[in-house]
Amino acid sequence: MVRQGEIGPVMLGRDHHDVSGTDSPFRETANIKDGSNVMADMAVQCFAGNCARGMSLVALHNGGGVGIGKSINGGFGMVCDGSKRVDEILRSAMLWDVMGGVARRSWARNPHAMETSEAFNNSHADGYHITMPYLADEEMIRKIIIG
Repeated sequence: MVRQGEIGPVMLGRDHHDVSGTDSPFRETANIKDGSNVMADMAVQCFAGNCARGMSLVALHNGGGVGIGKSINGGFGMVCDGSKRVDEILRSAMLWDVMGGVARRSWARNPHAMETSEAFNNSHADGYHITMPYLADEEMIRKIIIG
């Protein structure tokens, strides 16, 4: 409707997606069980990536559904003006926003996130790539530590 001139520009926004825009060990959606879930890396990377992609409004804030001091959130807003430029920003930012969280969970060795990241790498090989985690040989680690 914006592109056809039926309505003026529209601002779309959201405070955060739990998959990548929120870091909180208190949320059921964190699903990061390697002990690194207390860092704010996903929210900050989501924020920085949305800045780099050209979102109209980018926020890095505290709170969320668990309360102040218990999470860091990265959110965005985009003025949809009907242009192809905005289409490209949204296409890139939405993919970044969601797959960043999937990649983070893959690096934490979440089995389903590793499967999803591998499938993403196969389906988006033309322009995107998630670095897969290196899985150490548990028996070798036991031998080194225990002797």
